[in-house]
Amino acid sequence: MSDKPNFLILMVDQLTGTFWDDGPADFLHVPNLRTLHARSVNFSNTYSPSPLCTPARGSFMTGLLPSASTVYDNAAEFPSSLPTFAHYLRGAGYYTALSGKMHFVGADQLHGFEERLTTDIYPADFGWTPDWRVPYERVDWWYHNLSSVTEAGVALTSNQLEYDDEVVYHARRTLLNLARRKDDRPFCLTASFTHPHDPYTARPKYWDLYDGVDIPAPAVGALDADQRDPHSQRIIDSVDAKRFVVTDTHVKNARRAYCANISYLDEKIGELLSTLDESGFADDTVVIFVSDHGDMLGERGLWYKMNFFESAGRIPLAIAVPGQFSPRNVAMPASAMDVLPTMLQLAGIDESVLAIPLDGQSLVAAAEGREDAQRLVACEYMAEGSVAPMVMLRQGPWKYIYCDADPVQLYKLDSDPHELNNLAEKSEHAEILAIFDKQRLQKWDLSALDADVRSNQQRRIACYNALRQGRFTPWDHQPIQDASERYMRNHLDLNEVEAGNKVAIRPHTPPMNHGSN
Repeated sequence: MSDKPNFLILMVDQLTGTFWDDGPADFLHVPNLRTLHARSVNFSNTYSPSPLCTPARGSFMTGLLPSASTVYDNAAEFPSSLPTFAHYLRGAGYYTALSGKMHFVGADQLHGFEERLTTDIYPADFGWTPDWRVPYERVDWWYHNLSSVTEAGVALTSNQLEYDDEVVYHARRTLLNLARRKDDRPFCLTASFTHPHDPYTARPKYWDLYDGVDIPAPAVGALDADQRDPHSQRIIDSVDAKRFVVTDTHVKNARRAYCANISYLDEKIGELLSTLDESGFADDTVVIFVSDHGDMLGERGLWYKMNFFESAGRIPLAIAVPGQFSPRNVAMPASAMDVLPTMLQLAGIDESVLAIPLDGQSLVAAAEGREDAQRLVACEYMAEGSVAPMVMLRQGPWKYIYCDADPVQLYKLDSDPHELNNLAEKSEHAEILAIFDKQRLQKWDLSALDADVRSNQQRRIACYNALRQGRFTPWDHQPIQDASERYMRNHLDLNEVEAGNKVAIRPHTPPMNHGSN
């Protein structure tokens, strides 16, 4: 592999890490992802920095927790002055491009990417801003409800399926353009999908793959109100659960469609990996597979994300580095924030270029076998369903969850993987609880963070209300294609066009989409 490797980032949306404990679960039909896993270092205890799309992706891009980036929720502005991995790589001579979702909010829709090949699937304005002045007031036009569950099943197409089809089309075309050597720089191409995010609607081809497959039911069924922690109850209320009756059939259909959409992704990712290989890039390209957050999928009666339980908070992370890392599984806790410093180290970019200290840490040492067994990973949540900042710390087998508004939670995951036994009030665990309390106080001033979140919300709400009056100017990214430079035009030489647009057949290993499930 060259000193400055290429990067292909494959980011998916809402894929739970509990289906990826040590690679894809046996019941999943994912031959391409299974093959990728077999040649990757897999971090099986990776956490979302914040279990919601925009704050998770802001942290992934910057290596910072939401408290540092101020990307608090799904309508929080991503500051243009925050450097991302795209800025750092571009500054080091890389071509950087994004095909797909990153849910940037604000007028800057590039954040270091030289090219953005698609629009986003979600709005770029402040319209989805939570308001902690009225935390229990539902905003029906944009808040989740459970219709995605009760209406789960099969459809020929959907907005999301058409979006991800487009993501792959543009990403493949970019790889082919790079293979034509229109740009000699190393590249970082991010293909970011919206699946398997709800709604749980799958095309028949992928739904049929799971006919007769024993997809496990939730390990923990719906809990009674007196068994739920206060935040879980707030999530139940925020998704308007009282208005829906979710049956066992609904749960089975939703989980089947979710798995079917993972298989859809597998096929699309296989197309990209095959194109990468056939274009001659495979030996010089680091492939990173990651999700932004997970999905509860009915565990504890909860759906979607917005909490720190394993199904929502834990995500897959696989890093394949040709000729450098031997495939292995790393149990050390990690975070999606770690991707940025890991990429910089792999690209040979010194940390002296960093404009701000990072919360993420490079995973290169761990990938090489030097794991930090006591590594502490932090997560935050300040969005839908919350009433005050929530924080989580994971260290060794322990998970600690704290919010000023709620009782503290402490779980020992090796003996209680389903997080049913809160040890915070057990006297025999007072010492470990005190250690986590001290770490929390050293890391956060939650009162100051609470005040900043509330102020940030009110500024955005005021701006949004004003900007919706009179002429509305959207911030949504508008991809522009110069048709006058495509195909054959009279200002171009036909001989040069036909010669230059051919992609040479390069020596390659067998395409990755020939793996078996």
